[in-house]
Amino acid sequence: MDQDSAGNGTDPATRHTRAGPLGFLRPAARDRPQLTLAGPESSEAPPPPVRSRRGRRGLSSFAWLAVVPAGVLAAVLIVHANQAAKTAPIAPPSNQVLVVASVPYWSIGPGTDTVLAHRNDVNEVSPWMYGIGGNGQIILDSGISKSTIEVYLNRLRARGLPLVPTLANVDAQGNWSYGPVARMLHNPAMAARQVAEIVALVDSNHYAGIDLDYENLRAGDRQAFTAFVTRLASALHAKSKILSVALFAKTTNAGYAPRNVAQDYAAIGRAADQVRLMTYDYHWATSPPGPIAPIGWVRGVIRYAKTQIPASKLVLGIPQYGYDWTGHHGTAITWLQALRLSRRYHVQPRYDASSQAPSLTYTDASGRKHVVWFENAESSRAKLDVAQGAGIGGVYLWMYGPADPGTWPALRQVFRLGSHPAHSSQRGAS
Repeated sequence: MDQDSAGNGTDPATRHTRAGPLGFLRPAARDRPQLTLAGPESSEAPPPPVRSRRGRRGLSSFAWLAVVPAGVLAAVLIVHANQAAKTAPIAPPSNQVLVVASVPYWSIGPGTDTVLAHRNDVNEVSPWMYGIGGNGQIILDSGISKSTIEVYLNRLRARGLPLVPTLANVDAQGNWSYGPVARMLHNPAMAARQVAEIVALVDSNHYAGIDLDYENLRAGDRQAFTAFVTRLASALHAKSKILSVALFAKTTNAGYAPRNVAQDYAAIGRAADQVRLMTYDYHWATSPPGPIAPIGWVRGVIRYAKTQIPASKLVLGIPQYGYDWTGHHGTAITWLQALRLSRRYHVQPRYDASSQAPSLTYTDASGRKHVVWFENAESSRAKLDVAQGAGIGGVYLWMYGPADPGTWPALRQVFRLGSHPAHSSQRGAS
């Protein structure tokens, strides 16, 4: 299905046929680091693969190019926050907008520092850390040191942040794996065991709930997946825990591919407490270059989702990464890396008003042309404004790596926690 950067019609500049937007961006298994240290280098260089609005640039980061030395760029990403009283983690009250920091394990150290520096702007954290083994058992994602990650989780708990970790269908090597989930979904005994295992995991670790990210399912899995989500939600609710489900972005029931058919928006919306819309990877590593989350498409996804799911349950995904394409392949990069590329090659980023996204082009030392699309404070502000205008439950920041520091003031300007409604179905955490 062809779709333009406005989500309706055809844009010759970005026209291409594809299977549709993907889901969570994550590095390929062979490129992912072991989680042992979270030093400055790992925070700056994450692993490679994996309103019909203003044109103003008041939030743009481009002015940094001329005035900020490279060595200072990383330092500004972590701002020391005032110490707050330590409280027991609880889920945000129902009159609050939900702001989730979704932090992958490979940047859990700097991600935790950033979240705690902006504690008053976040009211839930989802560490991306669990996978599925060959027999359907829950495993820690590859590369994770349990003792190391617990240090960061305890820091978040100590500041009263509810933890809703993500469980994805990735195997012990960190690759997306269909088989174990498919077998479980179509085997009632296995499905019951996994529900019990998830509830035990959440309960024993005092999590507020779980975020379920089962991707690349097939059309024939639709009813089984819905039944599993419904059963899991009931079991978690019995323990006063919440269920979040991550769904592929789509603008129709059929979506772009079989994996979209597998996800019944309406049925999942009835069962889950949060429905996280993965509104990113409109362009991806093997597609032609283009914006990661063009604003017109984001609007279209929300518009369709609201016809199927209570708006108060919808949580909009806001990416904090980009791609550097050369030839026929793109490498995932952070805002900081994009900024450094613009300095190194003396190129000025351009801001595309139609898609509300920045980009740049450069030629490397080998003569290869690169096209870079990424996200910054201004592009994030555009999505935050759309979320607020749509009256949905909240947003989550997919914190792949160091983001534009201006994203946090933008978030604060749009969502003052406690001033907007959030989903009333959200349940407390122990």
